[in-house]
Amino acid sequence: MRGGGGQEEGQIDRLPIDLLAHIFTLITCFNDLAQASGVCRKWRQGVKESLARREKLSFAGWKMDDESVTRLVLHAYGLKELCIPRSRWGCQITDHGLQQLSKANCIGNLVSVSLWGLTGITDKGVVQLISRATSLQHLNIGGTFITDASLFVIADSCPHLKTIVLWGCRHVTEDGLLVLVNKCRKLESINVWGMRVPLDCFISLLTISPALQILPKGMLLDVESVPVPVF
Repeated sequence: MRGGGGQEEGQIDRLPIDLLAHIFTLITCFNDLAQASGVCRKWRQGVKESLARREKLSFAGWKMDDESVTRLVLHAYGLKELCIPRSRWGCQITDHGLQQLSKANCIGNLVSVSLWGLTGITDKGVVQLISRATSLQHLNIGGTFITDASLFVIADSCPHLKTIVLWGCRHVTEDGLLVLVNKCRKLESINVWGMRVPLDCFISLLTISPALQILPKGMLLDVESVPVPVF
């Protein structure tokens, strides 16, 4: 007769993979998932299947690096929303990480991506990732060091884009914004706080798309007093 510990282990071992995967989808701590994955081969498979069922992954508040993020996202086949913002503990995502993420099967199905505040990424990684995110509707890339090069690729690759946050992207110019609004005809709002673009640029954007919301709204106080040409 097996001891209590053996009986408990046997009962856990008899749980079907589907039930294990469902249980693991309820775990929000990535450290706990990593530990569960190391228990045995069956649990490892359960963790993988739980990731495949997730439509949203948020690494907000976690200290992550290229390897850890990539390892999780590669198994999240049904992912629709990916959030990798800067955390107070320091998120070490780089261009290499974005390049690795671009190879994930889920990238083409993503509708929302946040890379807010990731100072370790540049146009090189962003272009690699976004060029494959053809279903993207919402993008937060504020607080990064991207340039017009990224906006040109976003404009060419994301025809369904509805909202974009460019908060503090001071290396983006009027040229990038004009191309973006010209090509992304479904764009509804754009956050340009802290950008170094002239007031005339906003007038030009509204000329192209009169219904476009330029955020924050306080920036439009002077623009609203200028008539927008109607063609």
